[in-house]
Order: sequence, then C-alpha cells, then structure tokens
Amino acid sequence: MRKYDLITPEGTKDFLFEECLVRREMEQNLHELFLSKGYSELRTPGLEFFDVFQSESGHYPQERLYKLTDSKGRLLVLRPESTMPIARVAATRLRDASLPLRLYYNQTVYRFEPALKGRSDEITQTGIELLGSSSYLADVEMVTTAIEALERCSNGTASFSLELGDAGVFKELMRELHASPEERENIRYLIETKNYPALNDVLDAMDDIKIANALKKLPALFGGEEVFEKASQLYSNQRIDEILMELKKLYQDISKAMGNGRLTVDLGMVNNADYYTGVIIKGYLEGYGEEVLSGGRYNKLLSDFGYDIPAIGFAINVDAVANVQLKNQKGQTKPVDAVIYATLGYEIKAVQVSKELRKKGQTVEFAFFDTIDLVREYAREKKIGRIVIVDEEITEVE
Repeated sequence: MRKYDLITPEGTKDFLFEECLVRREMEQNLHELFLSKGYSELRTPGLEFFDVFQSESGHYPQERLYKLTDSKGRLLVLRPESTMPIARVAATRLRDASLPLRLYYNQTVYRFEPALKGRSDEITQTGIELLGSSSYLADVEMVTTAIEALERCSNGTASFSLELGDAGVFKELMRELHASPEERENIRYLIETKNYPALNDVLDAMDDIKIANALKKLPALFGGEEVFEKASQLYSNQRIDEILMELKKLYQDISKAMGNGRLTVDLGMVNNADYYTGVIIKGYLEGYGEEVLSGGRYNKLLSDFGYDIPAIGFAINVDAVANVQLKNQKGQTKPVDAVIYATLGYEIKAVQVSKELRKKGQTVEFAFFDTIDLVREYAREKKIGRIVIVDEEITEVE
C-alpha cells in the first residue's frame, strides 16, 4: 500500500508558476552581476564523498547530512553546502590555474534542519568564491559585491541590511581562555544563540575573569561605529587591536558604498568558528527573519585539501529571496498575448503563424477546441485578449 505518493518529504516543497518565474529572474539577475565582475560558473556533483565535509577547518556535523552508499559500500552524502566541494575542485582540477580564481555557482544543497524551525532541507544557493588573495581589496570586492547582490535581491521593493564581523576577535579571546575543547564549543554555541544566562553561568566558573567578562559582553557588541570603542575597552592585546582597526577601516569604507542599505557591526557572529578566519558578512532583506546572504574569509580551508591559498566568498539563499519578492511584488507569469484557433486542415499553417508572432516577442497558445465558441470561453477564462483564427485567411478577433 502506498502511503507517501501524494506528498513531498519533510523539508521540501513543490514550486509552481510565479514561484519559478521569480526564482529564475532573480538567478539570472545575479548571474549577470557575477559575470560582469569576472566570475566563471562551475557546478559540483550533488553527490560527494563523506570525507569532503570532514576536514579540520570545515567539519560538517554528521547529524545534518543526508547519507547513502555507492556500489562499493563507500559513504556518500548529498551536498550540504557548496564551498567545500569548490575547495576540492580548486585543489585538484584547478590547481594549476592562475590566481586569483573567481568562481560562481548556482546549485541545490541538502541538509537536515532542526525540527520546528520552518526551514527547508532542500535549498537553492547562488554565490561566489574568490580564491588566492588575502588582500584588503579582495575583502572590499567581496563585501561590495554582496551589497550589489542584496540590492538586486531587494528589487526596489524591500530594504536590506548588512552585518560585518570578524572571527578573529572571538578566536583570540578563546585562545587565551583556559578551557577544554568541549567548553570552548559550548561557549561558542551560547554566544551564537545569545543565551546570556547560560553563557554567564559557564563563564563565571572560569578562572580568567577579564577574558570571561569580555566573552560575556561579546554578543552585545552590535551596532554602529561605537562598537569598536566598546570592544577596545573590554580586552586589548596586539592581535585584537589589529583586528578591530582593520574591521573599523572596512566598516568606514563600506559605509560609503551602502547606498540605501543599512550597515551594522556584530562582533557576536561566531557561527562556524573553525571555518572562518577573518571578516564575516551577513545580509538581510526586510520581510525575512533570518539572513539571506552569509559568508566571509576562510584562509585555512583549502589547505585541508592540500592547497594552501587564502579565500573569501558568500552564498545567497535563493528560496528565501524569492519568498520575499513574492510577498512584496506578487510576481506573475508572463501574460498570454493571443490564442490561435486552427480549423481542420490548417494546423501546420497555424504553427507557422505562431512562429511569426513569437519572433515579435509575443506569447501565444494553441486552442485545443472544436468550436470557436469554446475558444472564446477559454480566452475569457484565461484573460487572453486576442484570438487568431487560421484557415484560408488569418483573422484576429478580440
């Protein structure tokens, strides 16, 4: 007995009509942006070996992976994200390519999302990776490109905002904190989730009072340029001072390029702490509660694949952006300009007529009905304004 033949698996959905149109237009818009900046498209397999996502810097939690085996019993996973497969490609097939590499992708990722969060397990992502440069200008290119992408995603109907952070502040504080790996991960998680009571309980038990106090306040270091002064007063050493100075310069420079968007600083962005090594960015659109764009600098990841080059990139959640656009503009499929009714024996002539109309940019349909009255009824129902009757003559009626 079939129980699940009429539903989709949890975390997935069907996309219909306007949803497909909005997604396609947005993907094409971003595609043109990335191409204009010299990025080349690549696509990685939907299936990857499990080992690709278990590198030291890019370890991906097993419980979030869709797993299966191949004909030889080797463990495979459905691609949960795109950066690590691209790192694999760069370290193998693109190893001899000149640097920097500018790569662009648009593909689906699959991962188990927490229950009751309302998130999809199947997500279309588009994004870019800039490999082979650790320069300040590379950071600027990535962040300004993220701004341009958010502008295109907002489509003039939704405001957007961008958050800047740096993984180095948290990493430097944790380096000086006397804590076990398990305690460090717990602290990271509590900061990420902004669970202040639990974070305070854990840090109150630490001997390093000054560092513990700085970590307690890290999630609250969010806002404008005043954040840098507050951060410098919490804890200071040479490396943290350098990080804050560099991030402040980036914030000031990017402020000039934000246009209609809003720019903030968030030093409490500590998700994927092992993954990111420097600047972190997150982008938001009005009408969606979570980030639609995320990324940052990850200078250690490619070395796990045997190719020690720096990198920076970001990914955009296409599904989330499409949802925002549908809410704001109520996207519609392109209207049909005319319906063609071919009398018996004139079907091929009708095909030729339709080609000529389509060459002029019109959208036309064939009417699969036996009488003109039924065609008129169909046109009224579909709100098609013209009927083209094809027999010995070609006649148009409204």
